Amino acid sequence: MSEKIDKIVDDLKTLTLLEASELIGKIEETFGVDASAAAGGTMVMAAGAGAAEEVEEKTEFNVMLDEVPSDKKIAILKIVRSITGLGLKEAKELVESAPKAIQEGIGKDAAEDAKTQIEAVGGKVSLT
Repeated sequence: MSEKIDKIVDDLKTLTLLEASELIGKIEETFGVDASAAAGGTMVMAAGAGAAEEVEEKTEFNVMLDEVPSDKKIAILKIVRSITGLGLKEAKELVESAPKAIQEGIGKDAAEDAKTQIEAVGGKVSLT
């Protein structure tokens, strides 16, 4: 294939399902064709790929405190208290019982922010 076609294919791989649908509509409108008649088997594959994309795009995350090095416990405890709003005793119990979820069902930005803060002081965190 030519470089131009390779570039177009690479660009198509990055489209979301909604963008691909809009592209098909625009091609049909511009060239006066009907893509549904020619793409019977292809549409099934595209739908399967779209379903996989939807799985990857989570909107709620759990922040799991995986590991707390003993020399970093106090710094991590302070971060956990500020993130969760827990009292000293509750936050200490949470940190000492790692691995444990410290936040559940929160947005991606908040989860990544919490992870960044805890990792910055030496803890190990995962998002699930």
